[in-house]
Amino acid sequence: MRSTTVAPVGPLSVCCLVGPTASGKTELALALAERLAADGRSLEIISLDSALVYRGMDIGTAKPTQAQRAAVRHHLIDILDPSQAYSAAQFSADCTALVSEISARGAVPLVVGGTMLYLKALRDGLHAMPTADADIRQAIDEEATTRGWPALHAELAQVDPDTAQRLAPNDAQRIQRALEVWRSSGRTMTAWQRELRPHHTSCVAGPVVSLEPASRAWLHDRIQRRWDHMVEDGFVQEVLRMRQREDLHLGLPSVRCVGYRQLWQALDAAKDTTLDLSPAAPWRLAALAATRQLAKRQLTWLRSISDRQVVACDAQAALGPAVDLLYRLVQRPQAHIV
Repeated sequence: MRSTTVAPVGPLSVCCLVGPTASGKTELALALAERLAADGRSLEIISLDSALVYRGMDIGTAKPTQAQRAAVRHHLIDILDPSQAYSAAQFSADCTALVSEISARGAVPLVVGGTMLYLKALRDGLHAMPTADADIRQAIDEEATTRGWPALHAELAQVDPDTAQRLAPNDAQRIQRALEVWRSSGRTMTAWQRELRPHHTSCVAGPVVSLEPASRAWLHDRIQRRWDHMVEDGFVQEVLRMRQREDLHLGLPSVRCVGYRQLWQALDAAKDTTLDLSPAAPWRLAALAATRQLAKRQLTWLRSISDRQVVACDAQAALGPAVDLLYRLVQRPQAHIV
């Protein structure tokens, strides 16, 4: 893992390219790299993705290919074993140090991804709430399997009604985190957020370019096609290899990644029977639904960023103008171009 020491410099500037899953972020970033290379400049990509940090989780995370990573230097990919955890605060510190290092060697840094909590940590700081507890998470998972997430949402409403009111009854990730905070500390997430000021682990500014489709159907179609390509490329075999390890389980952040969790649960249920790989397989439909929900949450979060610059990624011939916008922004990353 990288050192978390942040260089003692003034405010750093970096452009962030964000968007929901399957919106075309990688394609756009690589096109920008080609444009800069024509000027004799190099682009380095800092991954803003909580799943890409894990080694051996390549297919289900749509990780950039080895050829893409050979063409453009990527950071914060394959830095952890799936048995380990990575936090938003850790990302913020690592990213800040990388922005300084990349800029110092004359290259252009670009933060690319869709983990919005990481983006918030980088720009705004985070409340110093309790860290993740794998044992508590696994226990909550087991309860959800038998009782269902709506029941756990109702439990949360009893202890932390303010947080529960903000969450949908099936928002598994956030319900789990809120209950985890309560069970590990005896204090609600609302109490932590009210009493603690955000602590800044970074000093990064700069524009945010957000890929947002006008058509939700366009994004859903891309999600489905990408998912089916993953299965064709060996996603099931990738998860089967992970399951051979005794130290990996559903309580870990890596295994809880969208797609991995649904497939893992399906393999648990299948036991020694053959896994259903048909288009109507319940686990496939559950994975697609979870991915669409993830995209919806990402878009909701992005729309709360008032100073973002939106690119309609489903527009015809959107790539060229998007590259032009990014190209202008990375020349002076603190500028706001409209």
